[in-house]
Amino acid sequence: MTNDEVASPRTQRRRLGGWLPRDEAHLARYRTALAAKARERARTAPRTRAVAELAALIEGDPVLRMDMTRAIMQAQQAGYVLGYATIDELMTVVDYLMTYAPPFSESDLIHCPLNAVLDWPMCMPSGYALFRDPALNAQLKHVLNCWCGFLSGPHSREHLNTSSPDGWFSPEADKRIGLAQFVCDPEQPYWGFTSWNDFFTRRFRPGMRPVEEPDNDKLVVSPCEATPYNVQHGVKLRDTFWIKSQPYSLEDMLSSRERELARCFEGGSVYQAFLSAFNYHRWHAPVSGVISRAYAADGSYYSTADSEGEDPSGLNDSQGYITALAARAVIVIESDDAAVGQVACVFVGMADVSSCMIEALPGQRVRKGDELGFFQYGGSTCCLVFEPGVIERFVVEPPFGDKQPPIKVNAAVARVGSRNASPSQSNG
Repeated sequence: MTNDEVASPRTQRRRLGGWLPRDEAHLARYRTALAAKARERARTAPRTRAVAELAALIEGDPVLRMDMTRAIMQAQQAGYVLGYATIDELMTVVDYLMTYAPPFSESDLIHCPLNAVLDWPMCMPSGYALFRDPALNAQLKHVLNCWCGFLSGPHSREHLNTSSPDGWFSPEADKRIGLAQFVCDPEQPYWGFTSWNDFFTRRFRPGMRPVEEPDNDKLVVSPCEATPYNVQHGVKLRDTFWIKSQPYSLEDMLSSRERELARCFEGGSVYQAFLSAFNYHRWHAPVSGVISRAYAADGSYYSTADSEGEDPSGLNDSQGYITALAARAVIVIESDDAAVGQVACVFVGMADVSSCMIEALPGQRVRKGDELGFFQYGGSTCCLVFEPGVIERFVVEPPFGDKQPPIKVNAAVARVGSRNASPSQSNG
């Protein structure tokens, strides 16, 4: 496909985790309504600084301006309803989202509104290079942090109520979420939550997710409440993560600055799972041991794998690819058991997530099931990376289908064999 060739529009898309609806017609209506509200607001409200700077960057760079203009045009030519036709109109919509809190929807939840707005331009021919541009991603980070600031404040609680159909405490939402299993107080205003992000990162009540075999170091538990996506063995230090099979590339996953750390896992195994919009968004230790690394790696936010063509699920089918490129947090645990060695936990922000919050510190001792950090306000995926010869078997193995149930946080995800190994050498 050339830069000016586009495919016919899709009406249904495979969506993992419920972050966006499958029905393109619903998304088209959403984008149209959102754009109308944005235009109305723009008549009286100045643009936020972060969005104004994003607009200036794109308009001032001829290559960015060309690629964004062509990506919008290509999506329109393919028959998609975007709600905007120019860069300026797109910026108006993005600015409106800076004070937007997602409402609940039983069937058509749009948890990642900016992803919904950029859904088609980012996977058009001109969009691939555009959303990999370092300067654009640096400014997108400022925009997403601006939105995160709103979602962390009290004005983001608009939909934290019991009103149907869009209240997060409504009977419809309760049926989907199971609010009783989380720490909350229906007698308090907003059920005790101080912001949208406070609700999004809600904790389970004590005892709701017990740690499976807490004293068995050879049982690895799930760090997140997440649905299995992929398992790969014999992972290479550096691989072609951008091709259709999306092999994991350790040096890119763990950051090029951590090459020696990546070497420890060469030939090892990777387990990846994705989180649901409706579930739990905190991370927990998969093994007991000492944290040897804890760091954030900046990256892209809306880059998709062009090997997928007109990606049938946006970032969803680029989940392997984004482990090498997207903004992410890496926490490495030196296990108490030499047979386990080091385990790298990679928590990847997808689409509207720019906030991967690390709570663990290097040198800290953790027990299996202890909290390590959390995602704020959007779609996300996680990986566990193991040294070679460690994993005897995973609890589940590919292929994984749309009906694959999630593995509960702190439940078994893998069993470790009895490899002959001396204690792993930490790189910290």
